[in-house]
Amino acid sequence: MRLLTFVPRPGDAQRLGLALLGGGILDLGEEARRRGAALPFDAGDMISLIAAGDAALEAVRDLAASPRSAPLALEAVRLRAPVRPRKNVFCVGWNYLEHFKEGEAWRQAKVDLPEHPVFFSKAVNAVSGPFDPIPYDPRVSQQVDWEAELGVVVGAPGKNLAEAEASRHVFGYTVVNDVSARDLQKQHGGQWHKGKSLDGFCPMGPWIATADEVDPSDLRIASRVNGVTKQDSSTRHLYFKIPRLMAELSLGLTLEPGDVISTGTPSGVGFGRTPPEFMKPGDVLETEIAGLGLLRNRVEASR
Repeated sequence: MRLLTFVPRPGDAQRLGLALLGGGILDLGEEARRRGAALPFDAGDMISLIAAGDAALEAVRDLAASPRSAPLALEAVRLRAPVRPRKNVFCVGWNYLEHFKEGEAWRQAKVDLPEHPVFFSKAVNAVSGPFDPIPYDPRVSQQVDWEAELGVVVGAPGKNLAEAEASRHVFGYTVVNDVSARDLQKQHGGQWHKGKSLDGFCPMGPWIATADEVDPSDLRIASRVNGVTKQDSSTRHLYFKIPRLMAELSLGLTLEPGDVISTGTPSGVGFGRTPPEFMKPGDVLETEIAGLGLLRNRVEASR
């Protein structure tokens, strides 16, 4: 199933929907209302649905089996990020070998390939919708870069997970772009949090594809700027696989429903090119993962 968060009209409260295979969106709350059915989750809160687990998924399947309401056109609504985590977005650095190598010229000191995943985070304010603009303020950054990534959405809570049990704690998968201000990364001593946490620097979506329908081990992942391919790889090249990431991240740290883990980006980012390339107002960034969907975000001047 493909579950999403949307706003029907400006000023409306957000709602949860199911992207139908035949096209359109089933408004889960409206469908339940027409049937007089009680849902085991808040029809406007994706974390509520995720936390409700199997009961929520069964309720969605029942609503979709014979809908009584007309589907909404995808282009007629505004899609928001499918989930807005309560914590920062967990991110992984240097998780594709070619990306690790292309960053050598930018690092301030020689760094060996890590023996353990390198974790950092993006602030929640960075999370934005799949078609929302990416703000560009030259007073803040003039080196805005792209990083296509597979996002893992946590379902069942867990702490100190073994790799063998990690998959049972995955609710689904989504598309993320870890947009980065490279000049801020350099200005702040090479640490990543500030340069990756600007408002609108984490477009996500367009939906969450539930784990029962996705094999994340070999998904084509790509980014394009103005139609020109910049990154083109596969999740099979992840250096630390998803079970290892979840096991190490959960050591002493409880993963909770709705947490998002962005698993790293392949080579082809702007700062690794010769000469380096960065986005500017008017550019259109597309991020696509086969079977999971497409983000399309225009860079827009902002103050």
